[in-house]
Amino acid sequence: MRRAVLFVLAGIVSVQLGAAVAKDLFGRIDPTAMVWLRLLTSTVVLLAIARPALRGRTRADWLVVLGFGASLGLMNWAIYQSFARIPLGLAVTIEFVGPLSIAVLGSRRARDLVWVALAAVGVVLLGFEPAGVTVAGVLFALLAAAAWASYILLSAGTGRRWPGIDGLAIASTFAVLPLTPFAVAAGGDTLLDPTVLALGAAVGLLSSVVPYSLELNALRTLEPRVFGILMSLEPAAAAMAALVVLGELLEPLQWLAMACVVAASVGATASGRAAVQTEPAPD
Repeated sequence: MRRAVLFVLAGIVSVQLGAAVAKDLFGRIDPTAMVWLRLLTSTVVLLAIARPALRGRTRADWLVVLGFGASLGLMNWAIYQSFARIPLGLAVTIEFVGPLSIAVLGSRRARDLVWVALAAVGVVLLGFEPAGVTVAGVLFALLAAAAWASYILLSAGTGRRWPGIDGLAIASTFAVLPLTPFAVAAGGDTLLDPTVLALGAAVGLLSSVVPYSLELNALRTLEPRVFGILMSLEPAAAAMAALVVLGELLEPLQWLAMACVVAASVGATASGRAAVQTEPAPD
């Protein structure tokens, strides 16, 4: 179990390090072009590994994976737009409203609304310390949160209909294709720069391929409850990565807001799992 925990933590560090490196490049390449490079890299790697079989698929199979891909693409595009406008740690904190909402809505206990209230307090606190915060950045982060919630719901359906990582590979393809003309228009000649291409590929590996591989291995032995709690550390990891790579400093009130959202996520994850364990088994 210790090894699995280390895998998850390493995956979290990899994701947020990739995000910080991507943001550091926004002065050289448009965020839309950067997120396209990230998705393109992960798509190529996933397709090479999975080599998904496409024959014999039903219309429902394709609709689910198409929706999964759309949510994946929107989630990544929106959070990169948010990164370009507000501090990395705050963007990831707001984005966490998405999975937190799924966790709370899946509960049948009124007392779990305390986690909603705690997360709401965290988001409201961000409004009292507007340093480095823009309305557009917050709205893009909320859009990413909604897309993340959709991603979570559709990933379950995709997993049931597509074996292994086939569904993820196909979804990644659907995510990257619609972005292509916009990325080419936004990136222009920059997309021909070998250094930018190499760094974009590195971001794709750090933000998608490496963490997914680590998480996949960790989930073979790690309880979902523990995995969820560990993933709640992402906002703090994002803030630390931004501090180290970008020199982004958060105000004390912003750290408090982040702590509220992290605590709400941990509480909702732990409470939700406890509720499942204490419910009687169906007849």
